[in-house]
Amino acid sequence: MPKLKPDTQRARREHILDAAERCFARNGFHRTTMQNISKEASVSSGSIYVYFKSKEDLIEGLCDRDRKMLSDNLERLVDAPDLMIALQKLGEHYTIEQPRYKQVLQIEIGAESTRNDEVGRLYRCVDQFCLASFESIFSRARAEGKITPDIDTRTIAEIVALIGDGMFWRRAVDPDFDPKPLLPILTRMISDLINPIPPEPPVPAKNASAASARHSTTGSDKGLATAGSDKGPAGNNASADLQAQSAAASHRGVTPS
Repeated sequence: MPKLKPDTQRARREHILDAAERCFARNGFHRTTMQNISKEASVSSGSIYVYFKSKEDLIEGLCDRDRKMLSDNLERLVDAPDLMIALQKLGEHYTIEQPRYKQVLQIEIGAESTRNDEVGRLYRCVDQFCLASFESIFSRARAEGKITPDIDTRTIAEIVALIGDGMFWRRAVDPDFDPKPLLPILTRMISDLINPIPPEPPVPAKNASAASARHSTTGSDKGLATAGSDKGPAGNNASADLQAQSAAASHRGVTPS
C-alpha cells in the first residue's frame, strides 16, 4: 500500500474525528464501537486503527482539536479593540453557530470523565486550559488598563466558565432552547464583573485630513507674516523717506526720479 502524503493523512485523520464526534454524540461513548465509527466515516475498520488505537485515543484527538480551536479563538480575543464585543461574539460562536451535537458531545465526555480515569484526565486537562486561558486574558486586560474589576481575575475566569457550562448544558438537553436573547444579558453581567474601560473612538479620516490642511494653511500664513515682519525698522524707514521725497517734489512741482 503506497504511503499517503502528510496533507492526505491529516485530512483523513480529521475525517475520522468528525465521524467519531457524531457517533459519540448520537449513541454515547459506551454504545459506540470502532466499527460504528468506520461506517460513519466510510472507511475500513483497519484504517481507523492506523490513526487511533482505541475510543480513548479518539476522545484525546477530539480534546486536542477543541483545545487548539479555542486557543486560536482566544488569541484573537486578546487583541480585540473592544473586549466585550469580542466576548459576545465568542459566546455566539460556541452556543449558536456550532451544531447542537457538539454540546451533546461535551456533556457525554463530561459524564464519562466521572467513570473513566483516562477520559477524566483528558477532560480535566482541557478544563484547566480554558480556565488558565481566560484568567490570562483578563489579567492582561487589567494590566493594560482595559478593565478595572473589583475581584481577582481567577474568580472571573471561573464565573465565565460556569456560564459557558450552563449554556452548553441547556442547549444539549433542550432542543428548543434559544440562547440568542440571553447572550446580551449574560454579556452585561460579565461587563459588570470586569468593568471595562470604553475604547477611544478612532478619528475619522476625513476630519484628520481637514485638520492637516488647516494646519498647513495656518503655517503658510504665519510664514508670510513672519517674512513681512523681518524687514523691521529698516523697512519702515525706507517707506517714510520715499513719502518725504514725494511731498517735497510736489511742493517744487517736480516729479521725483
